[in-house]
Amino acid sequence: MDAATQRRSAAAAKELRNVQGRGNALSEVAMTGMPRAQTGGVLAVLVTITNKTGGEASYAVQIDFKNADGKVVETRYVGAERLQPGKKEQSIAFSHQPPEPKLTPFLAKAQRY
Repeated sequence: MDAATQRRSAAAAKELRNVQGRGNALSEVAMTGMPRAQTGGVLAVLVTITNKTGGEASYAVQIDFKNADGKVVETRYVGAERLQPGKKEQSIAFSHQPPEPKLTPFLAKAQRY
C-alpha cells in the first residue's frame, strides 16, 4: 500500500469514528467484487465514490468483510479527498485474510464531509 493510500485510509477511519448509523453518503458509493485472478488470489472490492452534490466534498468509506455467520472478521477504510461535483474516484479495498473461509464484503458506512 502506498503512502497516499495509507494516509487516506487513516483519514477515513478517523472521520468515521464518530459517525452514528451508516453515514450520509451510502447512495454515493458503489462496490464491485474483483476477480481473484486479478488480485493475486486476494479478496478485493473496487469502491467507486461519486460526488452527487453541487460542491467539493471528501468521503470516508468503511468496508467490513463478514464470514458466513455474519461476523465482521476485518474492516478496511478507503476515501476520496476534495472530489469535485459530478466526479468519481475509485479505490480498492483488499482483505488481508486467507482465501478460506469465504468472506463477504459489506458497505458498512459512508460519510461525506
